[in-house]
Amino acid sequence: MNRTNELLEQMNQVIVGKAEVLEKVWMAVLANGHILLDDVPGVGKTTLAVALGKALGMRYHRLQLTPDVLPSDIVGFSVYDKAGGGFRYMPGIVNDSNLLLADEINRTSSKTQSALLEAMEERQVTVDGTAHPLPEPFLVIATENHVGAAGTQLLPQAQLDRFLIRLHIGYPDFESQMQILRSHRLENPVEKVRPVADCAQVLQMQQQAAQVTMKDSILSYITRLTMASQQTELLELGISPRGAIAVGRMARACAFVRGRDYVIPADVREIFVDVCAHRVLPSQKAKAAQLSAQQVLAELLSQVPEPYAES
Repeated sequence: MNRTNELLEQMNQVIVGKAEVLEKVWMAVLANGHILLDDVPGVGKTTLAVALGKALGMRYHRLQLTPDVLPSDIVGFSVYDKAGGGFRYMPGIVNDSNLLLADEINRTSSKTQSALLEAMEERQVTVDGTAHPLPEPFLVIATENHVGAAGTQLLPQAQLDRFLIRLHIGYPDFESQMQILRSHRLENPVEKVRPVADCAQVLQMQQQAAQVTMKDSILSYITRLTMASQQTELLELGISPRGAIAVGRMARACAFVRGRDYVIPADVREIFVDVCAHRVLPSQKAKAAQLSAQQVLAELLSQVPEPYAES
């Protein structure tokens, strides 16, 4: 089962001219990972999440993260039940979500941001010592923008590391903008999105993507890229083992989307920068040379030789 074409057909009705971004969002879903959309307002970050939830038949909730949102709004809380003579757990928003849109995550407090850590990593929340498992699948799409820094809280590195991939949508080109204007004349294109799968089928496709073959030559390639990031003078913080695992998961998902049951070096190259740029920190030397994390990682890709193709 591979519903890639059907899903992208539905999503392209809503997010026009951004096929590469939509493919990588779908790869992250197949890899059972969370997505950070970092871009300016108005380019379709929230719309993308809504359309994805509809197309995959997921229970979808949107949480507008403002300074007054509390951790208990996310993970739930315990209240005293007078009739029962004990405490009763009141679920939070994550307990009834397959897809949670954490909108403008950088505009809430650090305490509230950290409430998502366990949910994202362990797929459970713990309240008063009791663990509560979350629905399967469970996916967080968080959005942030840095236009107007007043009232924002930068995500700490540990939280950024929980996101499998960080993507930028960007402005549409001329023809795409024209198509967007035409499509919004009579109705919201999101209303036209129809489900192409359900949660059970998403879980099945995630399992199939996880079973894609990755030979030792590809594992060696990922390891050499990882070690190169740790040794270069252009990065203060290199790619961690968790980051290397994320590259492997996304590479398998990339191969699955391309219709293969094995990973090739091109799969690693396609997703490497988007998976790793938010996990590393440029050094002072890189900043002096005005090099971004993306540019440093792209340079590593050009320096580390690919493995020879295997028959």
